[in-house]
Amino acid sequence: MAAYGLYTHIASNKFRSMLLLAGLFVLVYVMVYAGALIAEVMINSGAPVDYYLAAAARDLIKALPYASGGAALWIVIAYFFHQSIVDAVTGGEDVTRQQQPRLYNLLENLCISRGIPMPKLKIIDSDALNAFATGLNQRQYAITVTTGLLKALNDQEIEAVLGHELTHIRNGDVQMMVIAVIIAGVVGFVAELFFRSFTNFGYYGGGWWSSSSSSSSSSSSSSSGSDRKSSGGAAIIVIIIAVVLIALAWLLSQLVRLALSRSRELLADAGSVELTKNPDAMISALRKIENRGELPGATSAVMELCLDNPREGFSDLFATHPSVESRVKALVKFAGGHDPGPLALPSDTPAAPDDRPPLPTDGQTTPPLPSGPWGNATDPSTASQGASQGPWVDPAGPWGRH
Repeated sequence: MAAYGLYTHIASNKFRSMLLLAGLFVLVYVMVYAGALIAEVMINSGAPVDYYLAAAARDLIKALPYASGGAALWIVIAYFFHQSIVDAVTGGEDVTRQQQPRLYNLLENLCISRGIPMPKLKIIDSDALNAFATGLNQRQYAITVTTGLLKALNDQEIEAVLGHELTHIRNGDVQMMVIAVIIAGVVGFVAELFFRSFTNFGYYGGGWWSSSSSSSSSSSSSSSGSDRKSSGGAAIIVIIIAVVLIALAWLLSQLVRLALSRSRELLADAGSVELTKNPDAMISALRKIENRGELPGATSAVMELCLDNPREGFSDLFATHPSVESRVKALVKFAGGHDPGPLALPSDTPAAPDDRPPLPTDGQTTPPLPSGPWGNATDPSTASQGASQGPWVDPAGPWGRH
């Protein structure tokens, strides 16, 4: 789907996101198929590989309604309780206009200017500089900011941040990300369950491994020993296939989450500029937030929703957000903004040295005055010299000589 402007990019991104979400559901079925392979091996350890593959496919068809229902149930639970879970993890609390008039008014002005329904406002008591949007429908939409962000950013920068999060809501990014995290959570949960069960099964012995080994060893002297041995080898091959499928499904689910997140931040930056008409405010906000957004105790899923995620992956391969540098370059190139470079906050700079003269320690009542253009008061010669050079001590002034 070709994209030539901001809105066509948004539409194209939504289309790709829907395909990615469909891919996540397919990964759930891949996990079910891998589980069916393991179950068939445990039931019958003496069959060939093609038998296991065909039997697992039949099991998958039978399990499709149950797998789909389980995934749907997981989504329904998250639909009603995901905001409570996020608030419990981050400590977010609802605020009103009376509690945060500055923040409330900035968000309300943005919403009124574009006819956008007002989302809820939440505050996290943290020195981190970050913000994120959550919600799956109009009644649930909320924008959460940290107290550190309110202290460090001016009104224009806060307005740019709010515009960024409003764009996520307008573009449907929030729903996509929440659903992606939920489905990827299903895949991760099932993968961990399979690996734990498989590991414990192997530790405690019995089952298909010992039975296949014992059957192949006990029948090695019989005429059908070679067939038994090949059957045991087939079971091992099928188990390896199942483990590879589970690991691949988990890895792909994480990559889908990253693709959804990375592709949307640049569009949200552009949407903020469209709302505020101020690219410089968005740039300076990103520069101030850069590497200062770590929320203590927040899960990786929550950090993926944030304006900036300082948790970088290996060589940025698994980073959930584009770098601030690349986001700023995009705003400079396409929105006409100006990059001030990395910005230091007042709390980041050391206090200026005290240049005042030291207090007297030898009985003087006042400290000596420093030498300046009008002389040193403690030195009569320089004092008179300075006085003669002062701009207002000429006795022959505009008011005459007294």
